[in-house]
Amino acid sequence: KDFNLSNEKDAHASDSDENSERGNWSNKADYLLSMVGYAVGLGNVWRFPYLTYQNGGGAFLIPYTLMLALAGLPLFFMECSLGQFASLGPISIWRILPLFQGVGITMVVISTFVAIYYNVIIAYSLYYLFASFQKVLPWSDCFSWADEFCSKTRIVNDCNATFDGQTIHANYSFIISNNLTCLNDTINYKPVQFPSEQYWNKVALQRSSGLDETGNIVWYLALCLLLSWMIVGAALFKGIKSSGKVVYFTALFPYVILLILLVRGATLEGALDGIEYYIGKQSNITKLMEAEVWKDAATQIFYSLSVAWGGLVALSSYNKFHNNCYSDAIFVCVTNCLTSVFAGFAIFSVLGHMAFVSERPVSEVVDSGFDLAFVAYPEALSKLPVSPLWSFLFFFMLLLLGLDSQFATIETLTTTIQDIYPKMMKKLRIPITLGVCILLFLLGLICVTQARIYWVNLIDHFCAGWGILFAAVLEIIGIVYIYGGNRFIEDIEMMIGKKSCFFWMWWRMCWFFITPLLLVAILIWSLVTFSTPSYGSVLYPAWGTAVGWCMIIFCVIWIPIVAVVKIFKAEGNIFQRIASCCRPAANWGPYLECHRGERYSHIVNPKKEKEHEIPTVSGFTY
Repeated sequence: KDFNLSNEKDAHASDSDENSERGNWSNKADYLLSMVGYAVGLGNVWRFPYLTYQNGGGAFLIPYTLMLALAGLPLFFMECSLGQFASLGPISIWRILPLFQGVGITMVVISTFVAIYYNVIIAYSLYYLFASFQKVLPWSDCFSWADEFCSKTRIVNDCNATFDGQTIHANYSFIISNNLTCLNDTINYKPVQFPSEQYWNKVALQRSSGLDETGNIVWYLALCLLLSWMIVGAALFKGIKSSGKVVYFTALFPYVILLILLVRGATLEGALDGIEYYIGKQSNITKLMEAEVWKDAATQIFYSLSVAWGGLVALSSYNKFHNNCYSDAIFVCVTNCLTSVFAGFAIFSVLGHMAFVSERPVSEVVDSGFDLAFVAYPEALSKLPVSPLWSFLFFFMLLLLGLDSQFATIETLTTTIQDIYPKMMKKLRIPITLGVCILLFLLGLICVTQARIYWVNLIDHFCAGWGILFAAVLEIIGIVYIYGGNRFIEDIEMMIGKKSCFFWMWWRMCWFFITPLLLVAILIWSLVTFSTPSYGSVLYPAWGTAVGWCMIIFCVIWIPIVAVVKIFKAEGNIFQRIASCCRPAANWGPYLECHRGERYSHIVNPKKEKEHEIPTVSGFTY
């Protein structure tokens, strides 16, 4: 029998879908859990607690909450509404404003960079997960891999003491031999490292001296990286239809583990000191006077909510048209931030115990976010009874948190490909998805060399910071000030129904004034206070910083390139060309004809759209 390949069903789509061409989520829970899984990631467990720890403890929750309300939530709601309204991915969505299509490309490029190094961190979690299947955790003591600086406790070097009525300064052996007692606040300790720190650097990372010394590929981490990409590819082989089911486990089970770790942590000696540092009397409220704290709060909101990465637009594009994206945005944002706070209790209770055991203040226990996840917490867990069990649970939680965020990031890339080549994606979704995973695995091999931690830190420092801030600024300016904020509100009301002017008052204040001003201020502040990237005490060479700048330029260069090409291809004088590129494309609007109403009745039927295509620089049609 003859059959037409163009009528083949995409794995995304089923007969019950509202949008039979692109497909829809099987049900609302699939979408919400995928969004929660995308937003709630590794950053909630180590980046948020570390920033809280670094910026005054509980005092940090004040700017964090304000930045959520003033910047994070308004942009989150905007992107969810945008994707759902047009049922398009992060690049094709810029039919709304062709001049700014490069913003969508920037988002996809940044997501690609992040996908490369994010899976490397998942590979670290896999390695530690496998290492936990031992009766004695390999980082619980100074074994054969350790050097002379390795010690489970701090070693006193010298101090002041009272001897024959006089205060003297002597080494500790003299103090002990003469039965003297060190005076308070005069003790100097030898520079030692905990076993977990040396295991992280010497065994897990086999860390080189710096970015200049690339070293060899560490084979066991390369295998862990391959396994992590195999898991991602297997979960996405049918797109949202398969990943939407996997997230029922990967998005929910981490909460069970967090609760178990919190209960165990709360029963440890010194846990109260950690909790008090987190939200209690040890919080440093004076930190709120430092601009850096507010910048950290804003960037953490962006990092955590995944705003301006393109993923929110991609995932929302598979919603049914009349889905209540407003309540979804509120639910996901609140869930994400409550998870961060909840995770903070689990983390700080254990840090308090670690400070108690090592006889140090809580503020001196951790040096960096990576150290929190792979040094401080494993060190504390190694001291507990049945330590392999607690270690397994912790790293299994990190694995699940990383995977569901990675699912959504790769779905962002495949959605972009689907929008460019819809017919090819229908026939070859599985090979294309696997091809994307294989390509990103190969690109990520540089991050499993002995210099890998420096590359991971470099990509995170440049791409995951300024790039998303720059894209977010242009996104909100383009939609609110060029396309029109009030027009965009009318688009949203086509989906969720008419709302009162009081309902929109807050969103108008944020979209028109507060959010863009905040974003611009944070972006400028980040550039003004730029410092050479470093990992711990290791400074990056000049060429490493140059590579970082090249990465960020590669991410944002598409914005002016695409704008120039669009203007060049338009007709009329320069002002007419710019004006035409600032108007929505002829086929901008709801994807399905039944949802267009009178406002978008002019749109060409998608089945006949081929006859009216206007080619662009990226191969899309507008």
